[in-house]
Amino acid sequence: MRTHQGIIPPYLLENVAERCEGEVAERARLTRRVEAAMRNQREVRAYRAGASHERGAVDPGAGIVPPQILDRLDAERSHGQGLRAGDARRRREATGADDVGPPAAPNRAVHDAGHRETLPGRLARAEGAPAVDDESVNEAYDGLGDTWRLFHDVYGRDSLDDRGLQLVATVHFMRGYDNAFWNGEQMVFGDGDGEIFRSFTDSLDVIGHELAHGLTQYTSGLIYLAQAGALNESVSDVFGVLTAQYTAGQTAREADWLVGAQLFEAGVKGVALRSMKAPGTAYDDPRLGKDPQPAHMRDYQDLPHDDTGDNGGVHINSGIPNHAFYLFATALGGHAWERAGQVWYDTITQQRMPKDADFATFCAVTLAAADARYGGGDVTDALRTAWSEVGVEPAERPAP
Repeated sequence: MRTHQGIIPPYLLENVAERCEGEVAERARLTRRVEAAMRNQREVRAYRAGASHERGAVDPGAGIVPPQILDRLDAERSHGQGLRAGDARRRREATGADDVGPPAAPNRAVHDAGHRETLPGRLARAEGAPAVDDESVNEAYDGLGDTWRLFHDVYGRDSLDDRGLQLVATVHFMRGYDNAFWNGEQMVFGDGDGEIFRSFTDSLDVIGHELAHGLTQYTSGLIYLAQAGALNESVSDVFGVLTAQYTAGQTAREADWLVGAQLFEAGVKGVALRSMKAPGTAYDDPRLGKDPQPAHMRDYQDLPHDDTGDNGGVHINSGIPNHAFYLFATALGGHAWERAGQVWYDTITQQRMPKDADFATFCAVTLAAADARYGGGDVTDALRTAWSEVGVEPAERPAP
């Protein structure tokens, strides 16, 4: 199955192309054409990275890990160290040691495509370099760091692969490109058309969302189709909003639970691309249409498993697990990235479900993760209630 993991769903771009005129419509059509041409490349990259991770080794032919990281790993093995960052963290947890190996730190590289298609483009800001005059470069750099800190500081993970993977991004992709996406090895940001969509580096939760596709790629590997694809999108929405909440220090009650609230230009009748608090209410605009996301299984949309049907409604039906997470996090109170986020992180990283998991299976695995982490009680009760309120009951047994 060919996939595209962009923040803007294909049906939104189709609406803009059909309902707008002039350059705005042409930008939407161009975005769709470019995405169609790149799908094969993204599928191959994602497959190679996932296969490499499952084998427990880095595949130099995949081009996923930068040469300097490969060299470092080889050097460590040759000196008998052999500790990956994730291994060091787990060793610290097991032994109580305060210092095992060098401390983990983000490794970012932001490039400028110069409004062309070539990736990654010219290096504009490397890790540790000062801010530059380009706002998009700085926003991408900061957003990569904020997402890295959520995964590292809260969940003890060293980058997307837990091995210190370099976080690479490209800004100013093409001219007026209406999307941001993860292509299997890096982030790519368009500048938007200036009438409906703003620059895609403006939204921190969008940056977190797209990087979380990389997290899923290296962990659960949920396929991008039907309910599994909706879960793939939902997991990205969850960690996207958690990145924004963690950076702002917001509690679950204080947060707006919006995805892409900064993306719409003035005049668009909408507050964001999606609302986890109230799916189906994020926008209602003549050019975009009305937000189609359901909040309950009774409104689930059974769509064709192809590009015209959004791969079975991956961006649409994700509203159901999104709302379940919102209900879970707000019922627990406090910071959503703590207990609620930990359950979701455990669910996708412990390899306890199939790549084609449906909502019922995912529900069962989250409940098992809550039991394992917190011993049942109020956390599991709140989670079970949240799933029930969106019409999802757990499968009889979680997947092995």
